Amino acid sequence: MIRWLLRALKAIGTWLLALVILFEEWGWEPLARLVGLLAKLPLISWLERRVARLPSYAALAVFFVPALLLLPIKLLALWIIGRGHALLGVAVIVIAKIVGTAVVARLFMLTKPALMRLAWFERWYTRWTAWKEVVLAHVRASAAWRAGRAIKAAVKRRLRAWRRAFDSTGGQ
Repeated sequence: MIRWLLRALKAIGTWLLALVILFEEWGWEPLARLVGLLAKLPLISWLERRVARLPSYAALAVFFVPALLLLPIKLLALWIIGRGHALLGVAVIVIAKIVGTAVVARLFMLTKPALMRLAWFERWYTRWTAWKEVVLAHVRASAAWRAGRAIKAAVKRRLRAWRRAFDSTGGQ
């Protein structure tokens, strides 16, 4: 009975972690590019150049700043939920996750060369990347993933057909 329970908990935990990884994968680069658009502003451009030139341990500290800054926001969201506003609290958590991912992704792009000069970080990053690819391979092999891909492809086809029909009528 205990073995079965442990296996079930491990499977649930793996799928939950896979969902987090998928969110990070899907959002990481597009969100980093979106934050990168802010680099057109002179102050942001100047800050990014400074961050990109940081030594390794300073880069590591800057990389972890967003996580520390988001902690009070997440605690606020839990307080809001505790006050009976579950939807608002969850919305705050989701927005904080998206903004946090965007900022961390951009900071990682800027600090990765300095971080990879730290031998322990490079080893950890290499192991993380390998493990993440194994998890993603399992997810992509699942029936749910294949069904989701098929639905996505069907929706894209319908949207293209709708757009062609809309364009051919001149939008009327």
